[in-house]
Amino acid sequence: MPPSRDLEEMWRDLAPVGRSASSGGYFRQPWASAEIELREWFAEECAARGLTVETDGIGNQVAWWSPSSPSVEEGAPRLRRPEEARQRRLEGSRDQGVLTGSHLDSVLDGGAYDGPLGVASALAAIDLLRERGFEPSRPIGVSVFVEEEGSRFGRACLGSRLVTGATTWEEARELRDRDGTFLGDAVSAAGLDPSRGLLSLEGVGTFVELHVEQGRDLVDRDVAVGLASEIWPHGRWRFDFAGQANHAGTTRMEDRHDPMLTYAMTALAANKQARLAGQRATFGRVSVEPNGTNAVPSLVTAWLDARASADDTLAAMVAEISRQADERAGRDGTSLVVTPESVSGSVAFDPGLAQRLAGLGDWPVIPTQAGHDAGILSDAGIPTAMVFVRNPTGVSHSPDEHAEMADCRAGVEALADVLAELTGAPE
Repeated sequence: MPPSRDLEEMWRDLAPVGRSASSGGYFRQPWASAEIELREWFAEECAARGLTVETDGIGNQVAWWSPSSPSVEEGAPRLRRPEEARQRRLEGSRDQGVLTGSHLDSVLDGGAYDGPLGVASALAAIDLLRERGFEPSRPIGVSVFVEEEGSRFGRACLGSRLVTGATTWEEARELRDRDGTFLGDAVSAAGLDPSRGLLSLEGVGTFVELHVEQGRDLVDRDVAVGLASEIWPHGRWRFDFAGQANHAGTTRMEDRHDPMLTYAMTALAANKQARLAGQRATFGRVSVEPNGTNAVPSLVTAWLDARASADDTLAAMVAEISRQADERAGRDGTSLVVTPESVSGSVAFDPGLAQRLAGLGDWPVIPTQAGHDAGILSDAGIPTAMVFVRNPTGVSHSPDEHAEMADCRAGVEALADVLAELTGAPE
C-alpha cells in the first residue's frame, strides 16, 4: 500500500475544486460537476488506502476499514431500503461499526471547510491510527452524504434523511431546483440509478462527525477542539406574498397592492423577534416576479431560516413572524401563504457518550445552532457525537470561513483518539 497522504496534501487537492475565481467562494452543488469531481477524489483517496467505496443510487458513499483487512468485508453495509434497514437496526445488535465522515457539497459561494474538513480528517485519522499500529476491534467507516446543505433542492441533509427513512424517495424525487430541474432527473443526469437502492446503516453502532465550528465558542474558550452537546431546532419556511403587478410610474402609491412592502416589513419583524428572544431568524433568499425595475411586483417569494434554543421557542417565534406578516398583508392589500419546507426538531446528543469522549482530551462540550447529518442519524436512533475544530473568525457559509492547519491537525488527533476509544479491543 502506498504511504498515506498528509492532511495538508489532501487539502491542496481539494482547494481548487468548485472555487469561484471572482469571490474565492465555493459552488459545489450536488449532482453537478464540482461535486462529482469531489466524489471521484474521495474514491481515489480511499483506494489509495485499500478501502473500497460503495456508492448508492443517489451518490451517498461509504468505505470501511474492517478489523481483519483494510478493505470492505462483512462490516460494510449493503444497499437496502431505508424502512427495512431501520427495522433491522431495531431488531439487531447495535454494537457494530463506527461511522465517521461528513459531506462535500457547499452552500452557494460557501467556505472551504464546511463538510470537506470532516471527510479529509476522517481519512487522515485512519492514517494516523495505522501509523500508531492500532487495529480496530470493529469496522471504521468513512461516509460522504449528498446534499447536506440543501442549497440546490431546498431540503437540508437530504442524503442522510433518505438513508435513514426520514424522507422517502417518492417525495424527494419531485423536488425542483431554481432552474426547475427535478431532483430525480438531476440524479440520473449525474450517472446514478436510484433503483439500485440506498446505503443501509444497519451495521452502524455509532456515528462521529468532525466539523469546523460555525461560531466563536471555541475561540472564546481559547481551545482548538470541542464536542457537541446538542443541535438547536431549526427550519426553512417559504413565504409567498402575492399582490398586483402594475406600472411603477403611473400607479399612485395609495393605489398599489405591493407584496414587496409586505415582505420588507416581514424581514424587519423577523429580525426584531429574533433579537428580542435571543434566537436566529434570517431571510437570505428572495425571488420576485416579474422582477422588472419599472414594475410593481405581482409576487415575492422569500425563504425564512429560523433557529431557536427549544422547539416551542422556535414555533412561537415563527408563528409571531407569520402573524405580523399576515396583518401587514391585510393593510397592503396583498395575501400571504406560509409553507414549512424543512423543519428539524432539537437534537440532544447522547450525553454519556459526549462526556466519555470529552474526557479523552479535556474538551469542552458545547451546543451548535447549525444543522448536520449527525442530527439526522441521532434522530434515527444511532448514538452520535460531533467533534468541532476552532474557526478563528467564527464566519461560516462564506468565502471567509477558515481554520488554521494546526487546529485541523489537532482535530485529526482528536478524531483518531475518539475512533480508537470506540473501536479498541474490549476489556
